[in-house]
Amino acid sequence: MTQTDEARYQAVCGRDGRFDGEFFLGVRTTGVYCRPSCPATTPKRENVGFYPTAAAAQAAGFRACKRCRPDAVPGSAAWQARADVVARAMRLIGDGTVDREGVVGLAARLGYSPRQLQRQLVAEVGAGPLALARAQRAHSARVLLQTTTLRVTDVAFAAGFASVRQFNDTIRAVYALTPTALRDTGRRALTAAASGIPLRLAYRGRYAAGPVLSFLAARAIPGVEEVTGEEGRRTYRRTLALPGGPALVTVLEPRKETGWLDCTVSLTDLRDLSSATQRVRRLFDLDADPYAVAESFADDPLLGPRLSEVPGLRSPGAADPDELAFRAVLGQQVSVTAARTLGARLVAAYGTPLAVPSGTLTHLFPAPSALAGASMDAVGMPASRREAVRALAAALESGEVALDPGADRTEAEKSLLAVRGVGAWTAAYIRMRALGDPDVLPPGDVVLRRALAAAGAADPARWAPWRSYATHLLWRSAAANRRKAS
Repeated sequence: MTQTDEARYQAVCGRDGRFDGEFFLGVRTTGVYCRPSCPATTPKRENVGFYPTAAAAQAAGFRACKRCRPDAVPGSAAWQARADVVARAMRLIGDGTVDREGVVGLAARLGYSPRQLQRQLVAEVGAGPLALARAQRAHSARVLLQTTTLRVTDVAFAAGFASVRQFNDTIRAVYALTPTALRDTGRRALTAAASGIPLRLAYRGRYAAGPVLSFLAARAIPGVEEVTGEEGRRTYRRTLALPGGPALVTVLEPRKETGWLDCTVSLTDLRDLSSATQRVRRLFDLDADPYAVAESFADDPLLGPRLSEVPGLRSPGAADPDELAFRAVLGQQVSVTAARTLGARLVAAYGTPLAVPSGTLTHLFPAPSALAGASMDAVGMPASRREAVRALAAALESGEVALDPGADRTEAEKSLLAVRGVGAWTAAYIRMRALGDPDVLPPGDVVLRRALAAAGAADPARWAPWRSYATHLLWRSAAANRRKAS
């Protein structure tokens, strides 16, 4: 629908929230850029330009609208779904790679020269890696200014800026305000940074939070994760190993559709804010396009009726790709409950203890380096499974298997299959969740085989490019049927 500027303008006229984050409009008469659903008066067509990213709009000289907060919209679903170098670069930039490793490090991870990468990003998204990282820093700074009592100078460095001057110039350019004035415009329950940074993580369309939390709750590993509370009012908490140190994340189940998930992150190093935010977004699949999934499945006799029961279904990802890979191996040929027990034993034996436990959260999940040579006798697994875990740990530690946000999904799956003890179903499951691939149908899955056999004429190829969502839909349906039968 939005392949032409005229179609984009029609979306703006309709204030169509489906396209928030998919493109931005810059209004030449006001000098601001907005999301398509901005409630402000619709500008005349001749005064509007369209940009694929907030960074592109900022680079063109537009400042963020104060009404619709275009910097806070969900990310484009394309960057999660696509597998090309531009999409991989966008995922790495979102994870903070430019801030930590610079443009040279980003390009090296992707196998390109900095100049080649710059050209591709500018051609595709209207901004280079530095401009994209700058836009992300500006958003992080706004969040810290408006939700914490940190001094302005501390916010500057926590958001990733190299100097206070660069920080001041960027905030004025993006928001047309000084940092102090920006703080005053958006105060809401300021908290001390040590007690956690409150975030509102936006999503588009409906969001089926219940099924996502039920899926995570069934697999939550004690010591690392917990899901508490009654259905409809649950809280998900977990530990995270981030570049600057351990972190704690808390996500609340929304009681109604709000357009965002309430989340709190407690960080050792505030420079990890962007990385922590992106990891939570991937875990909860917040950048998905539920409209496209619904349209694809609407006329399917197997999936259509099931999706109507859970509008806004998501495909949960992973907060830590390496961790998810180990958990997938632990779960081979055993029940979900048994895999969870094995995970708890592994964490207790080889996880890194938190300096100060937070309730039941006591450890970080073991790093590959801790498992590569571990005996794992206390975990209680067959020798073949222990060998598989060690082999995977060695492959991750050496770089033979790469599961970072910029990894090539096809190459990663091939390298996983080369690890002794990792089967086709496990490699596909890791691809689906750890790498966020929306188009995976795990081969040989018992539940999927039964569903397809019962449907008779169902053709899984028709479900592309959303087969991961089809998988979760059929898994959920089978679990619901089991509960009814028990």
